[in-house]
Amino acid sequence: MNMQATLAWPFFGPRHQTLLRQADTWLASMPAGPAPQGRPQMDAQCRRLVAGMGEAGLLAYAVPDPREPGAGIDARAICLLRDRLAQHGALFDFAFAMQGLGTAAIALDGTAAQRARYLTPAREGRHVAAFALSEAQAGSDVGALSCVARRDGDAYVLDGEKTWISNGGIADQYVVFAREPESAGTKGISAFIVDAGTPGLHISERIDVVSPHPLATLTFSACRVGGGQLLGEPGQGFKLAMRTLDIFRTSVGAAALGFSRRALHEATGHALARKMFGKTLADFQLTQAKLSQMAIQTDASALLVYRAAWARDAGLGSSRDAAMAKLAATEHAQQVVDAALQMHGGLGVRTGHIMEQLYRDVRALRIYEGATEVQHLIIGRDLLRDARERSAPAASLSISQSPNRAAINQEQP
Repeated sequence: MNMQATLAWPFFGPRHQTLLRQADTWLASMPAGPAPQGRPQMDAQCRRLVAGMGEAGLLAYAVPDPREPGAGIDARAICLLRDRLAQHGALFDFAFAMQGLGTAAIALDGTAAQRARYLTPAREGRHVAAFALSEAQAGSDVGALSCVARRDGDAYVLDGEKTWISNGGIADQYVVFAREPESAGTKGISAFIVDAGTPGLHISERIDVVSPHPLATLTFSACRVGGGQLLGEPGQGFKLAMRTLDIFRTSVGAAALGFSRRALHEATGHALARKMFGKTLADFQLTQAKLSQMAIQTDASALLVYRAAWARDAGLGSSRDAAMAKLAATEHAQQVVDAALQMHGGLGVRTGHIMEQLYRDVRALRIYEGATEVQHLIIGRDLLRDARERSAPAASLSISQSPNRAAINQEQP
């Protein structure tokens, strides 16, 4: 699982080498293993991981410094950390990623006061953050949101429900998306920062899934928040949500890449050690061919993920880049993990074994932050839009007029 070869690619700079050493130093003191059994133990573990990452300085890469409003989010750093943390354990990756997802909208559109109040404790690991967008009938279709935010003087009153909210039940702060009454589609959606103790906000259900992590349904019943809790401009919440997801969609691919790396590592080790018919499993050409396929899928995923992250940091990124990285890496990871489990035979499905754990951990990545089918739509529509623009006479460019991408193919500060 040596990532030094990846860091030698031109996508990265010296600071990323330092980051990986920092992560490895912290992980060396943290035992790996399955998520704790029982919801209270799992909740407590997540809080400990957030606090530990804050103390180790790792959350500084997920949550920008509130004192530096011009400081951007380093997508490559986020992806490197998710890649590395996922190799160690799914809950490690989850705890880190949710701090970033739960605060990115504040970093992007928050006022100076909002950034100081909410980014600082999240960055230091003292507060747990959450991103509340999904609803029962509004997952991939964000325009179907039904949670309402009604203006009442200088405040807003929220009514409705959010579900599948990661860190739901343990978060100290939520970024919540709701729409103006009578608005439709993606228009009229605004974002709000809601503190966990706000009257009218209730945790109505805790949700159990195959890869355990804190997950809940939130109910808002006459939940009153001050006008100072509005995030960005009224009615611009959909754009803010999409900007946030475009950053972290690529990093979902990085987490999947980490699971692929771990599965390939476990498969090669097992193949070399497993005795069969007077040989080792690794001696069989069928095994070698399967390992080759797994390695190709893993490296292809890495190239797409880190290309997308670099493009985003360089100001060249697009939703298509993020969608391709997320789609390919998560689909490949499912196949690599499945192949590695198959190679382990019955041992791979034994409860508590690393392969059984990886098999459960990898599955949800093909669904959340845009299912595979949605990523296909994003990619296909973007390709068709480019084709239409190229075919329009006024938009045609000669080769000599095309932008010189080589001039910007440099390491970004």
